[in-house]
Amino acid sequence: MKKIVMFLFVMMVALSVKAQVYVGGTLSVWHDSDLESTTFIISPEIGYNLNEKWAIGGNIGFAYNKVDDVKSTAFAIAPYARYSYYENKIVRLFLDGGFGISTSKLDDSDSVTGFEVGVKPGIAIKLNDKFSLVAKCGFLGYREDYLTLQNGGGLALTSEDLSFGFHLEF
Repeated sequence: MKKIVMFLFVMMVALSVKAQVYVGGTLSVWHDSDLESTTFIISPEIGYNLNEKWAIGGNIGFAYNKVDDVKSTAFAIAPYARYSYYENKIVRLFLDGGFGISTSKLDDSDSVTGFEVGVKPGIAIKLNDKFSLVAKCGFLGYREDYLTLQNGGGLALTSEDLSFGFHLEF
């Protein structure tokens, strides 16, 4: 048993040395004084570049919202496959295709579950060999989210589907 565990450990270390692992994510904090609303969202991301065109990864998100005395929390997980269809020395254009599952809960109520399946276009701007700024805008697919009442499918190019983040490769 020790030999198997040691073999798996050595294999993981060997793979991670040559791996193109990246981490990143987004962070949002917003306070609306007119509505007495505060929103906090954090969504870390981790991925693995399989080759120059394909990567796999995922986001884990947590959101907290307080409007007056009503509080809500949400948790989401969203794995994806990324296809990079254009790249030069600075800019890379990509599509993230995947699905997401979320659960939300308001104070003193039952939790609500939602999901999405679709494609999100994005752009990465390479600042150096290790660090890139990343933006995703839009969504093409199907969503069922009872909390925000976004049920159905289609193309959304709205500011609600705009996110900025970063990637750090190592």
